[in-house]
Amino acid sequence: GTCRYMSSHAYERRFPTCHLIPMFVDSEVLEETESEDGSIHQIQRRCKLDVDAPRLLKRIAGVDYVYFSQENTLNKRERTLHIESHNETFSNRVIIHELCSYSAHPENEDWTCFEQSASLDIKSFFGFESTVEKMAMKQYASSIKKGKEIIEFYLNQLEEEGISHVPRWTPSLDAPSSSSVTTKPVCATPKLLHLELPVTPAVSIPVSTDANKLDADYIKRYLGDLTPLQESCLIRLRQWLQESHKGKIPKDEHILRFLRARDFNMEKAREILCQSLTWRKQHQVDYLLETWTSPQVLSDYYTGGWHHHDKEGRPLYILRLGQMDTKGLVRALGEESLLRHVLSINEEGLRRCEENTKVFGRPISCWTCLVDLEGLNMRHLWRPGVKALLRIIEVVEANYPETLGRLLILRAPRVFPVLWTLVSPFIDENTRKKFLIYAGNDYQGPGGLLDYIDKEVIPDFLGGECMVKGGLVPKSLYRTAEELENEDISLWTETIYQSASVFKGAPHEVVIEIIDASSVITWDFDVCKGDVVFHLYHSKRAPQTPRKDPLVGQHSSITTPGGNNVQLIDKSWTLGLDYSMVESPLICKEGESVQGSHVTRWPGFYILQWKFHTMPGSASTNLPRVDDVLASLQVSSHKCKVMYYTEVIGSEDFRMACFDMLAS
Repeated sequence: GTCRYMSSHAYERRFPTCHLIPMFVDSEVLEETESEDGSIHQIQRRCKLDVDAPRLLKRIAGVDYVYFSQENTLNKRERTLHIESHNETFSNRVIIHELCSYSAHPENEDWTCFEQSASLDIKSFFGFESTVEKMAMKQYASSIKKGKEIIEFYLNQLEEEGISHVPRWTPSLDAPSSSSVTTKPVCATPKLLHLELPVTPAVSIPVSTDANKLDADYIKRYLGDLTPLQESCLIRLRQWLQESHKGKIPKDEHILRFLRARDFNMEKAREILCQSLTWRKQHQVDYLLETWTSPQVLSDYYTGGWHHHDKEGRPLYILRLGQMDTKGLVRALGEESLLRHVLSINEEGLRRCEENTKVFGRPISCWTCLVDLEGLNMRHLWRPGVKALLRIIEVVEANYPETLGRLLILRAPRVFPVLWTLVSPFIDENTRKKFLIYAGNDYQGPGGLLDYIDKEVIPDFLGGECMVKGGLVPKSLYRTAEELENEDISLWTETIYQSASVFKGAPHEVVIEIIDASSVITWDFDVCKGDVVFHLYHSKRAPQTPRKDPLVGQHSSITTPGGNNVQLIDKSWTLGLDYSMVESPLICKEGESVQGSHVTRWPGFYILQWKFHTMPGSASTNLPRVDDVLASLQVSSHKCKVMYYTEVIGSEDFRMACFDMLAS
C-alpha cells in the first residue's frame, strides 16, 4: 500500500508541466470534483503538446500545438486510478483514444498492476496519413519506455524531501456515502495526472509495463512460443525500425519471419528486412492486391489457387504444375506478369494467415502448398520457363521468408530429379527441410496426404471434389519478345522512385527550379548501401548541363541497371558566392529512410545533393585509425546507393491545403 500511494503523490508532481517530457508544454484544469467522503477524486484537464513533427506537416496543418482532453478518476476506497484521454485537435480527421488503469495486486497490496490500451484511427490527413501513423508509433513507444524513468525520478525526489510513507485512506465515521459528489473550484495546482501520448496502430496491442517484454497473452495468441532471447530480438528490431525507418512498419509476425529465417541473428535479419522493405516501397507491393488485376490468360490457364486450409489451420494453396503450360504462359504474358501474379499469391497468403489467426484463435504465420507433378515432362525444362521460375523463386525467398510451412510434392515423375537439381540451389536450406516428396501413389498410403489435409478438401484429380482449370495456352495468344518488352510493365522499373549511385568524389545531384517563392520542396529517400551526407543548396544561376564525373567511369563495371550519377554544381563555383546552403548537412546511415521538406524563400534553382560520407580521421596523427580502415572496407569500391523521390507543392496548393484545414 505504501508504494502505491507514494506513486500517486509522485504523479502529482508531473503537473502543470514536466521537464522530463519536453513535448508536454502545459495543462489546465477544466473541472475538479470529489465525493463528500473524499474517496473519489476526479480531474478533467486540457493538455497542450508540442508534437515532434516535420515543419511541412505543421505548416500544412496550420497549427503549432495539439490539445488533448484527459479525465483522471482516483478511487481511494478501491485503490484504483483510471485515466482516459482523447485528442481535441484534428478530431474530425484523426481519432486517438487511450485508457490506463492502476490497481493494487489482489495477492500483494505492495504491488501495483498497470494496464494500458490505445487506438489510432486516421480518417484523412492531407495525404500524410502514413507519416502521422509513424510519428504516433514512435512517440507511443518512447512514452512507454520513459514512463518508469519519470515515476522513479519523482519518487526519489519525495524521498530526498523526507517523504517515505503516505498513510492509506480510511473513511471517517460520520462521512456520507461516496456517491455524493461535490464540485470544487478549479485549483491552480493539479493533483493527479498521467500523460503519455495516446497513439498506437488501429489494432490495440497489449504491452507489458517492462519495455523489454511483450505481453504473454499477446505472444501466445499472435506470435507463438518465443524464448526470452527471441522476444528480445523482436523488440530490439522493431524499435530500430521505429526509430530509423520512415516507411510502413511491418507487423510483429512479419518481422519474426525475417528473424527466424536468419536464426535470430539480429544483424543478418535487419539487413534482409531492410532490403525487402525498400523493395516493397519502391514497387508499391503493399498495394498490389488492390491494383493488380490478373490477365484473362492467367485466369483461364494458370492451374493453381487458394483452397480452404490444412488440418493445422494453415491456408492451403494447390498447384498442378505438371498440367501447366509454362512455355505458353511465358510466351503469352512474359516474365513480369507471371512474377507479379506470384507476388499477388504471396500477398494473399499473408492476408489469409492473419484471417486464420483470428478464426482459429492461435498464431498462423505460414501456409501449406500442394504441388501435383503428374504430367511433368521435358517441355517443362524449356530454358526461358526455367529462367522465369528461378527468378520468381529468388524474389519470393528474399521477400517472403518463413511463409511456407509445408510443401507436399505429389506424383513426382522420373524427370523431377533433373528439375530439382536446377532449382534446389536457389531455395533456402530451412525451406527445403519442409518439402515432402511422394512418387507415384505413395501419397495415398500411411504418412500421406490424409495426414495433412482433410478428405473433403482434397482436389478432384487426387480423388476429391475440388475442380481446377488448366490446359494448353493457344499459340494465337503468344506475343513476340518485342511486344512483351514494349507492352509489359516491368516490376523493376514501374516506380515513382529513382535510383542513384554515389561515389567518393562524385556526388549525385538533382535540380529543382522554383518560380514561385514559398513553394514546398519535399523529399523521401532510402540509403540502400553505404553512408551519405544530404545537402540542399540554392543558386540564382542555372547549373551546368548534367555531366558524369570521370571518376564514375572508373566504377562503370559496378554500376547497377537503373542507377545513375549526375553532377550539376560546376567545379568553379564558390560556396557562399555562386550558391548557398539552405539546409544543414544531414548524415544518413546505411538502411535509413529519410523524409523532409523545405519551404523556399526565393525563386531560383535548388539542388539536392547526396555525397559520399567519409569517416573523420584522428586529428592527433596522420596514421589511419583501425576503425577508419574497417569502415572503408565495408563500402566496396567507395560506392553508395540511394533511392529517392522528390516533389514540389506549389504555393497556391499550399495555401489551399491550409485553408481547407482551417475551414474544417
